[in-house]
Amino acid sequence: MDNIINTIGVNTILMILACINVILLIGFIVAILKISNMNKKYKNFMLKIGNGKNIEEDLENYMYRVERVEKENAEIKSFIQTMDKDIEKCIQKVGIVRYNAFKDTGSDLSFALALLDEHNDGVVLNGIYSREISNIYAKPVKDGKSSYTVSEEEQEAIKKAIETDNTYKIK
Repeated sequence: MDNIINTIGVNTILMILACINVILLIGFIVAILKISNMNKKYKNFMLKIGNGKNIEEDLENYMYRVERVEKENAEIKSFIQTMDKDIEKCIQKVGIVRYNAFKDTGSDLSFALALLDEHNDGVVLNGIYSREISNIYAKPVKDGKSSYTVSEEEQEAIKKAIETDNTYKIK
């Protein structure tokens, strides 16, 4: 190695290293200029796409708004699920049967009315009409059955209510 250095000379090696440094410096400056030029082109491009506005700011604003909408949607979904559970307990099924309770009255003025929720819980009302008096009786219904004795008309009203497809479910 010493022979090579002596043959070429220390000054020559230093000159070669200096040339390499100058070439690297020029390459570094060219790279900086290209990056700067590309940065200007990028900003101009973004302004052109954004119709004079900075599209990057617009994208950030849109992303913020999308996140806010997603949060509101989650709140709405939670609210709807709570409402859905509450609606299960509301009257959703109705069955009515009109009948003639007594032979001396006409026009089927008596009635049995079943009002049930989604789980077939509720009440059955029986309105009995006669020429002298009218009465209404209420009996609780649980799972489509009453713990009290029910008439044929009341049972038919309960059955009609259960068979109706009037359940309202938000999905």
